[in-house]
Amino acid sequence: MYDFHTHFIPSDVMSWLKDHKNRIHAEWVPKEQKEDFLVINGKWGFELKKEFINFDLYKQKQEHVGVGHSMLSPIPQLFLYEFPEEITTEMSRVYNHSLAQLAIDDHENFSALGTVPLAYPEKAAEILNEAVGQGLKGAIIGPGIGEHMLSDPFFQPFFEEANRLHAILFIHPLLCEEPRLKRRMMPNLIGVPWETTVTATDLLLSGLIDQYPNVKILFAHGGGFLPYQIGRLDKGYEQWDLVSSKLQAPPSQYLKRFWYDTVLWNEDSVNHLVKVVGEDRVVAGSDYPFDLSVWPPKQINSTGALSLLE
Repeated sequence: MYDFHTHFIPSDVMSWLKDHKNRIHAEWVPKEQKEDFLVINGKWGFELKKEFINFDLYKQKQEHVGVGHSMLSPIPQLFLYEFPEEITTEMSRVYNHSLAQLAIDDHENFSALGTVPLAYPEKAAEILNEAVGQGLKGAIIGPGIGEHMLSDPFFQPFFEEANRLHAILFIHPLLCEEPRLKRRMMPNLIGVPWETTVTATDLLLSGLIDQYPNVKILFAHGGGFLPYQIGRLDKGYEQWDLVSSKLQAPPSQYLKRFWYDTVLWNEDSVNHLVKVVGEDRVVAGSDYPFDLSVWPPKQINSTGALSLLE
């Protein structure tokens, strides 16, 4: 069984965080009956569970539930996109080198994705090249930078390099700052998949995948709400030039050219996703070890995993 959506923090990264805590405003906040929460720059703190930082424990947990191969990814809280280029680049290099070593040391059981300074696309392209050269499969990236959507020309240098490298780009949302969601954990419950929905819809309608056909785009959390609403996009394609002008086929056909994980917590939802996009485009994922992980990961035919890794 594969697990394409997991997160880990190697020891070198933890050391870097502690050494540079003042530069990035890092705090370790004690919580009753829980591990300390790590807060970077005053936002989006998370419980620093032992499984995030103890690789032996992480491996034991994966083996216990029958996961034979995991894709290790950096955690979104450590993308550090809001910091100056030198800080984000430095963190990316430390994180990527550490994950590459873990994957090299046990390549049968682990692959890994890196992180890049996405706010600086030319530097991000350079770091992606380095990461793939070290053996990483690509990068995990957020849904954009500020008002820049991933389809914007701003990111062209990065996507050109990803296309040249045939890299995986795992699109992972960041917490939504929509004012109406600031209650009842809605930023995480529906804000996270909403971010994925917006990004995935924009990438699909932009025709970017025709421009960069070698980039392997994987969407977290089953693609958000997009697979469920694809009929609405197809209807818009029939009605409006603004929807169809950059596409060579209806949106439902483009939907089948991306990959999606199974982090949906509902078997009927996973089955619907497979029916809409095809089993060769769906990969098992857990979001382990975050609180809302699907644990153990939903077992699924490995066709999608093999097509993504080839």
